[in-house]
Amino acid sequence: MPPKHTADAFRVFAQDLAAGRRPWTAAEADFLSGLFDQLAPVWDTTEATGRDDPLRDALTRGGPLPYAPCLEIGSGTGQFSPLLASTFPTVISLDLSEQMLRQAAGRSPTRVRADASALPVADASVAAVATIDMLLFPTEIARVLSPDGVLLWINQLGQDGPLYLPAGDVAAALPGDWRATQSEAGWGSWAVLRRS
Repeated sequence: MPPKHTADAFRVFAQDLAAGRRPWTAAEADFLSGLFDQLAPVWDTTEATGRDDPLRDALTRGGPLPYAPCLEIGSGTGQFSPLLASTFPTVISLDLSEQMLRQAAGRSPTRVRADASALPVADASVAAVATIDMLLFPTEIARVLSPDGVLLWINQLGQDGPLYLPAGDVAAALPGDWRATQSEAGWGSWAVLRRS
């Protein structure tokens, strides 16, 4: 668990960003990229929760899920890429941190360094987006998802996680009308969101 004051500060930031009360700036992108570049060498051993219960449960009970490529936004060291690959034929791992992506080399063959606020993906071209403890960029996710696409929103630590957003807030932030199938598993929570 991150220290409470750190988790609280990140949670407020994540909520304000998702709701459009705070802009995403180059300075914030540079800060987070640098932070995660520094953490990358020790991420799996000292920082990662390793808790895959919410993702496993979402993949099992959140369907039907499309058998199509999945864009994993905020993939980090690729801890969850193999689990996603058990459901989706291709997983494209995207992260802001170059060093995190280097650590993911053995877990994800397709890695892209990019800022999630400007995804390098064509409109309506992705059938599945997975975000695991990630900031929400609702306009970009809605833009790249196909009309029948799904968003997997995973919080490994549930309400205690530093980037926690409840499914209702995620649905409200996404442009248009969305419905969520949601549950809890282990310490975390998950939602699979689709356009209504």
